[in-house]
Amino acid sequence: MKYALVIFETAESRARIQTDRDTHRAAYESWIGQIAAAGKLISGDALETEHIAAVTVRKTTAGASTVTEGPAHPGEETLGGWFVIDVADREEAVELATGLRTPETVEIWPLLETA
Repeated sequence: MKYALVIFETAESRARIQTDRDTHRAAYESWIGQIAAAGKLISGDALETEHIAAVTVRKTTAGASTVTEGPAHPGEETLGGWFVIDVADREEAVELATGLRTPETVEIWPLLETA
């Protein structure tokens, strides 16, 4: 089954990135490298979160658009990126997610398999 590991930056992880980017990145790359070496990584991307803010577009049922600066769901955690993995089951996805040694939050979502 394919799952998305959706990564949310936290205040703690942002502080760590600012004070010691190399150590943070090395821990991150080690974690995702182990998943890739096991043949379970399909893809992944990080979002630019430091220099450019998100833009949110909301559509109404009438078709009107509202454009606002900032994330759709502002808060302490910021969407930072995602990885798509292919694993046996949800438990394996959770196991892989718990291996992340940096202070981010990981949401695990099953991907909708298309016919």
